[in-house]
Amino acid sequence: MEIRDANGAVLKEGDSVSVIKDLKVKGSSSVVKRGTVFKNIHITDDPTHIECRNAQIKGLMLKTEFVKKV
Repeated sequence: MEIRDANGAVLKEGDSVSVIKDLKVKGSSSVVKRGTVFKNIHITDDPTHIECRNAQIKGLMLKTEFVKKV
């Protein structure tokens, strides 16, 4: 199963990705700003989602259509 970002690049476990637009975090008042880089992504069973970690937010699930590989 290949997981691709917004530009069509193949994503793998441990890659770094950048957010391409501001995203509201569901269940929180925080916003993930455009250009935020997440390192060491985790590939999930769902090909449209990846799991990311940040200092403020743990276990954040992002849709692959909103990220690009760095």
